[in-house]
Amino acid sequence: MRVVFMGTPEFSVPVLEALVDAEHEIAAVYCQPPRKAGRGQNLRPSPVQARAQAMGLEVRHPVRLRDPADQADFAALGADVAVVVAYGLILPQAVLDAPARGCLNIHASLLPRWRGAAPIQRAIMAGDAETGVCIMQMEAGLDTGPVLLRRATPIAAEETAGDLHDRLRVLGARAIVEALARLDDLVPEAQPEHGVTYAEKIDKAEARVDWTARAAQIDRKIRGLSPFPGAWTEVAGKRVKLLRSRVAEGTGVPGTVLDGFTIAAGDGAVEIVQVQPEGKGPMFTQDWLRGARIAPGDRVGEAS
Repeated sequence: MRVVFMGTPEFSVPVLEALVDAEHEIAAVYCQPPRKAGRGQNLRPSPVQARAQAMGLEVRHPVRLRDPADQADFAALGADVAVVVAYGLILPQAVLDAPARGCLNIHASLLPRWRGAAPIQRAIMAGDAETGVCIMQMEAGLDTGPVLLRRATPIAAEETAGDLHDRLRVLGARAIVEALARLDDLVPEAQPEHGVTYAEKIDKAEARVDWTARAAQIDRKIRGLSPFPGAWTEVAGKRVKLLRSRVAEGTGVPGTVLDGFTIAAGDGAVEIVQVQPEGKGPMFTQDWLRGARIAPGDRVGEAS
């Protein structure tokens, strides 16, 4: 098929590669414009732009798609279908209607659960047993379109959002290739009205750990916000990101170090497996503890 690909972050890259490997013709690649990044604040292309240019594909990055000229340029591509995955812009109706077979979105949840911006993180934070990807026919509503194909996968007990992200992007790439191959035979399934939940965008303000919460809830927050923005707590007045964890045995005053870096919660305890201290990279807790001078009975989560 002649395909317009629309995506921006690292999550989208394997999908573009899979479409090329399946010998679809990529008419153009749409992504977000380069953003300023790093200490020098130089413009940095998105992962999709960088990969598309390396593959010799035409890249377009309009600031928005509401300009009639941009819409006309899109329609002039004469695409059979547009494949959209984490693009970052709302598609106007004129764009949705332009491809002969419409626009297909790869969404990282089992719709209608977790429509919206952060389905991977919210699924872990809510304690869902499984998630997956859906290939959805796009319409004007937020992730409301009929589903053509869904593929489920369990969420492992100690899986982080980063781990799940990497698995789902591969699953999504396989699913869209399958969907395009079977497009004439797939029957769109309207999403049920019951079971709708919304994955609100992650707010950095929710990343601070409240040690009076239940251990399971804290563990899910740590894993769901890892690696970004990273749940955090104060240790000796300094902020430490908590990147990997597991529910552990033990009781005590919430925020009290019980052993190693196992910390008492509102009920039970949470063992912190991986951390990222201020100004340093991620490291396993056992390595960090060699210089951290933390002893049983110390309290965390208290500003100096």
